[in-house]
Amino acid sequence: MGIIIRLLITAVSLWITTLVIDGISLTADSTTGKIGTLLAVAVIFGVVNAVLRPIIKTIGCGLYILTLGLIAIVVNALLLLLTDWIAGQFDLGFQVDGFWPSAVLGALLIGVVSWLLNALVPDGRDRDED
Repeated sequence: MGIIIRLLITAVSLWITTLVIDGISLTADSTTGKIGTLLAVAVIFGVVNAVLRPIIKTIGCGLYILTLGLIAIVVNALLLLLTDWIAGQFDLGFQVDGFWPSAVLGALLIGVVSWLLNALVPDGRDRDED
């Protein structure tokens, strides 16, 4: 159940990002198409993050320390661009129009919205073990 909640939180974060950031767009025609596209892109984004983020953090740990973690913003933006490219390979209507400011601001907004929603929505891991 937790994975479904995280998928929905990511989809909502992506949706809010498409509304706020001009360079990130969702081009599906119908509401159902938009929801399907958001869910598919959320799955792609989740897989990209789950597979690549640990590898990048391990290889680039020196840069994370040197920049006090600010390199994470660049890494998140690049992962968002990779998600855009993969979504394009599947003809999904999700588009990121470049690294700066679209991908950087989009990655920041997705991170903040996801963090807020994860704090507000219980996913089953928050239970006390009494």
